[in-house]
Amino acid sequence: MMQSPQQPAADAVTSERPVDPRPEDSRESQGAGSGATTGAGHARGAALVPPATVVLAATPIGNTSDASPRLMALLERADIVAAEDTRRLYDLANRLGVRVGGRVVAYHDHNEHEKADGLIDEAEAGATVLVVSDAGMPTINDPGLAVVRRAIERGVAVTCAPGPSAVLDALALSGLPTDRFCYEGFVPRRHAERLQRLRMLKGEERTIVLYETPHRIAATMDDLEEVFGPDRRMALCRELTKDFEEIRRGDIRTIHQGVVDDPPRGEIVLVLAGASPQEAAEAFPTAADPDDLAALAAGRAQSAGIRVKDAIAQVVAEHPLPDGSLLSRKDVYARVLALKDQRR
Repeated sequence: MMQSPQQPAADAVTSERPVDPRPEDSRESQGAGSGATTGAGHARGAALVPPATVVLAATPIGNTSDASPRLMALLERADIVAAEDTRRLYDLANRLGVRVGGRVVAYHDHNEHEKADGLIDEAEAGATVLVVSDAGMPTINDPGLAVVRRAIERGVAVTCAPGPSAVLDALALSGLPTDRFCYEGFVPRRHAERLQRLRMLKGEERTIVLYETPHRIAATMDDLEEVFGPDRRMALCRELTKDFEEIRRGDIRTIHQGVVDDPPRGEIVLVLAGASPQEAAEAFPTAADPDDLAALAAGRAQSAGIRVKDAIAQVVAEHPLPDGSLLSRKDVYARVLALKDQRR
């Protein structure tokens, strides 16, 4: 779950779309993906509810008014609703003023693999199987991938009812390039693993989108500044679509200091500018070689008047491997000793 639906004041805005006059058990006859509607066009009742299909549906990431008429129709008419949290599902339905018409099953990170085949069995038998997460699009840092894969493997139709997405909202609001971007989800919790992941991204030329939590944002900002430097442009987006939505834009140094001075609350999306061509070339200039780094460390220790171990630590950190990992300092130190033996 990325963001939990909350009902802001904006939810007072009601939809002016007409209500479907047909019985709740009515079904559209078109196949999945046809996109056909009746004369009511965009009316909730005209929304396609395809039989024998798995439908991934996006739910609001904060503002309930963002729910689409299609989502509402699916909630009312799907035969089965697989929900990340059933209590949140019913809460959302209540706020939307719709009744969940089908059988509801819990479908979350801990059971999605074991539940996937059962859901596909239902779809094969002709059911409309709706998959929803607590907020946003299923499979995007939320459950859903297992059932999609099994549907593909078993030849069952699968489609999307698109809608709110924290990734795209933050990207659009960041002011950073949107023509090419990559989404990295949550960065690792552990410091060493997080540094490795960020070093992998140092030379990435596309705009980078990351998720983070309030209790880890300070540590992540420390690591962002260490890896990318203080001047890379970025945006910190929090509480998207909610009453207290906030977008902080600036360089890493400025955003970092803002996190220290005014810790952000709520769900956070970080958007980081991609590397310039020069930065990308400098990120991984050459494949790190233990012998080369040993020679470089030995020379630096002598010229800078520092300990060999300190020089090794510096050059190893400056030459990450393409996967973001670092060569063993012990291995480089062994090569330094070998170089000394050769010169005797």
